[in-house]
Amino acid sequence: MHALSGLKKFLVRTIRPAPSTRSTRPASDVYGFDRGTPLDRYYIEAFLASYANDIKGHVLEMQDDGYTRRFGQGVTKTDVLDRYADNTRATVRADLAAADAIASNTFDCFVLTQTLQFIYDVKAALFHVHRILKPGGVLLATVPATARVDPELYASDYWRFTPSACRRLCTECFGEGHVTVTSFGNALSCAGHVNGLASEEFSKHELDPVDSYFPLIVGIRAVKARQA
Repeated sequence: MHALSGLKKFLVRTIRPAPSTRSTRPASDVYGFDRGTPLDRYYIEAFLASYANDIKGHVLEMQDDGYTRRFGQGVTKTDVLDRYADNTRATVRADLAAADAIASNTFDCFVLTQTLQFIYDVKAALFHVHRILKPGGVLLATVPATARVDPELYASDYWRFTPSACRRLCTECFGEGHVTVTSFGNALSCAGHVNGLASEEFSKHELDPVDSYFPLIVGIRAVKARQA
């Protein structure tokens, strides 16, 4: 495994050499997908792996069920949420900020990665997230703190989040003592992500240290109270 990882890193660095640090253009226009694994994905996957035990029962995921299949443990049913009709993988059609049609107390877990930045009314979205979770249900969400503006969704890329904002927004909805917020990243990984570099171009010793002043993404675990 380590040998394969080392080979992949060597190939990435050989085929895609690091850009000049004085270039005004990023090394990648597609978040580093063309160079390997985007840096935000490295942290998203670390966050979900740390809470894999929560991904169970009836799980809802945004756009596709890839993370549910990868990290889920004891999943009995999976639904995919999207507002757009062209997503054939979606089983639930709704705008999360106006999701009145989704029944309350339905899901045991909601995997909501890198989505809230595209929803202008974040408070309304979190209200519905809380409402559609069962008592004891868990939200596992990630949001960007440092990222380029999405070129394909430029007009609806609204927000970047700090840990403090995540804690306050989710505590207002889920209640005190029900929210855990975790930062991921440091100055080096933030710079690499903005520049479109891939996680394979860095070592774990460079990626894993957390600098709370330089979060790349923020992970949120919020639990709906078992009793009102």
